[in-house]
Amino acid sequence: MTQRASHSFGEQTPEAHGSTGPPGSAMIDAGAELDPVHPVRLPAPAVDPRGLTAAEVAERIARGEVNDVPVRSSRSLREIVRANVFTRFNLIIGVLWLIMLFVAPIQDGLFGFVIIANTGIGIIQEWRAKKTLDSLAVIGEAKPTVRRDGVSAEISTSEIVLGDLVELGPGDKAVVDGTVAEADSLEIDESLLTGEADPVLKHPGDPVMSGSFVVAGGGAFTATKVGREAYAAQLAEEASRFTLVQSELRTGISTILKYVTWMMVPTAIGLIVSQLVVKNNDFKESVARTVGGIVPMIPEGLVLLTSVAFAIGVVRLGRKQCLVQELPAIEGLARVDVVCLDKTGTLTEGGMDVTEVRTLGGADDTYIRAVLGALGSSDPRPNASLQAIVDAYPDDGQWLCTRTLPFSSARKYSGAAFDEGGGRESSWLLGAPDVLLPEQDPALAEIEQLNEKGLRVLLLARAEGPLDGPDIATGAVPSALVVLEQRLRPDAAETLAYFADQRVATKVISGDNAVSVGAVAGKLGLPGAEHTLDARRLPTDPDDMATAMEENAVFGRVTPQQKRDMVAALQSRGHTVAMTGDGVNDVLALKDADIGVSMGSGSEATRAVAQIVLLNNSFATLPSVVAEGRRVIGNITRVATLFLTKTVYSVLLAVLVVCFQVDYPFLPRHLTLLSTLTIGVPAFFLALAPNKERAHPHFVRRVMRYAIPSGVIAAVATFVTYLIARHHYSGAGALDAETSAATLTLFLVSMWVLAIIARPYTWWRIGLVVAMGLAFLIVLVVPWLQNFFALKLVGAAMPWTAVGIAVVASAGLEYAWRLVSRRFPV
Repeated sequence: MTQRASHSFGEQTPEAHGSTGPPGSAMIDAGAELDPVHPVRLPAPAVDPRGLTAAEVAERIARGEVNDVPVRSSRSLREIVRANVFTRFNLIIGVLWLIMLFVAPIQDGLFGFVIIANTGIGIIQEWRAKKTLDSLAVIGEAKPTVRRDGVSAEISTSEIVLGDLVELGPGDKAVVDGTVAEADSLEIDESLLTGEADPVLKHPGDPVMSGSFVVAGGGAFTATKVGREAYAAQLAEEASRFTLVQSELRTGISTILKYVTWMMVPTAIGLIVSQLVVKNNDFKESVARTVGGIVPMIPEGLVLLTSVAFAIGVVRLGRKQCLVQELPAIEGLARVDVVCLDKTGTLTEGGMDVTEVRTLGGADDTYIRAVLGALGSSDPRPNASLQAIVDAYPDDGQWLCTRTLPFSSARKYSGAAFDEGGGRESSWLLGAPDVLLPEQDPALAEIEQLNEKGLRVLLLARAEGPLDGPDIATGAVPSALVVLEQRLRPDAAETLAYFADQRVATKVISGDNAVSVGAVAGKLGLPGAEHTLDARRLPTDPDDMATAMEENAVFGRVTPQQKRDMVAALQSRGHTVAMTGDGVNDVLALKDADIGVSMGSGSEATRAVAQIVLLNNSFATLPSVVAEGRRVIGNITRVATLFLTKTVYSVLLAVLVVCFQVDYPFLPRHLTLLSTLTIGVPAFFLALAPNKERAHPHFVRRVMRYAIPSGVIAAVATFVTYLIARHHYSGAGALDAETSAATLTLFLVSMWVLAIIARPYTWWRIGLVVAMGLAFLIVLVVPWLQNFFALKLVGAAMPWTAVGIAVVASAGLEYAWRLVSRRFPV
């Protein structure tokens, strides 16, 4: 006899619904009246079970009734150029540059060319990152199954048209709005849209909202709203945007720039008045020195370098088949101190093997094999456990499946009812033994021994009542134990060792038996794998749950809602939590975690809510992602200190010049040279260097606690040298000599700041510092460079005085940095 599953979608006909309208027409009208947040049951619409015809699809495409929402909403080239060019500080620098082109030699306008080059680099790097992201997004794009002309095929989300019949299975995400046309125990989770935690059982005629996902059962729905009209379209578009928002790093830099602007405006006004009015100097010379005082106040390269570092991080991760759906995820992973792992698909590969079947209660072995074969063929989309049974016990097609109960993570079992022929009927459940059996059942001891070996055990039990009964598991008669062996990922042990070495706590959270999960974790060398806890005994109080989470490493029998609660409990203790998973039961926890990581082969729902998708399905990629995040954040924190030290000493020098009513000591060319050698070039290399230190919070405080004392010391030392030089030199060319002496002091102090930041030293870091020092020395000794930069040391006494002051200031820097580290720890 040929098997006919009761959930066959093709069985439903237009006549069954009592309507003869054109395919999808009734559904489209009904769907237009839906309240997306509080949907109501509608009459079952008329649906052609074969779906749309090719002619109907072509007609809808011609009318523009296509799901035209872009897969990714990464910035266009025009938006990238606009974002990098039209900035507040570029505007200020651009105006100052135009002024300098009219009043001073070209060398005093070098800062303008540097900004043009920097902006070009930023545009190119972000464009590279965009292309990498977009190409990876196509690879990882959800491919919904659509039935047309009676044939089911996967198509791109953007190819769905109005009225298409879209099939659904466990883990599938609804990509457009629609109305259920076919349903077989179809349960849909709408919590990401409505906040309702419990899955909703759907029947024909019920609405389906885009952004919801299937947790159990199967079915099909007709698309009633596509494109930007779909309920969650705008939400999905924003979620996948190429963006740097909601990032502590970006927020911190914005805060710093806001304070810099407040300081810069009054200081610049005072400097202008001082140089143009009070001193009454030569107009062009005064303008040049005024601009020379304003330009270095702006940490213009800091924003650029941050964008470049993020963009390069995206490109690097892209080469490892890692799709970063939200750029802050790179930063977030750098701060992670707890990683929650779902065992199946993360520590273990998707496949399993049946090692043995142990009958219980004298059940006949041949009969049990027939039951398992029928159960395996009853589900059109078997999970890994059921697939192993399908492979081991193929169905002979003699039994007729009359009803199915799809697997649910909440209940931990599935079921099916069969007509065995000859008037015999039976109902069977297959699932977690400790859920289907009472606590004192003697079979649990045998199961415990198997679990301790890392084996997975399912119980086959005969149900006494109908499958849709509320207490179907109660009184079920145990018939057999199905023992499964899980395939460990070959790279999992090495990855767990990496996290242990990096002091990142690893928590294994699984729906499987806790002892079995602990045994698997123990085989992989997970620290604390012996500390297992059954989540059914987990306290419900958030504080007590947080304590249990911190004290244990392995958790079994965890429900989807518990996963979410466990993530929240860890976050309540100040932990930054990353959650990995590939199943629909992980979606809620992935969404609430600080960083959600999904496997590329995972369900559409998990890929949709995760910030990072591992397209190669390799858990071993995660350390690379963490390392990339640490590199970006750690290095940006380093170089930000360089940029803001310059801002502090520039503002303070301007204030001292105004207070002492003297000429500003520098022309723009001097500070362009200093910025290039002590900040620009070194910062570029330092920002891209390896850095494994875990990122810490309070970015602004961490940076400013060093930048302020460094900037103050540099400004005071430079101004002292300048005042001494003013008394030492006189006559024609005195100002140039004074400027050269002050420049020497400022360069040496800035180089010492660079030398501190470059620690711990490696051969290339030492080489970088030495190269910058040699470059400045070349400027001092090559005649045409002396003239170009207006730098010439006069005599011996004053240059050596400048060096002596710089040495004292450098000693002060060492003391200040040590003092700050002790007195103001972060």
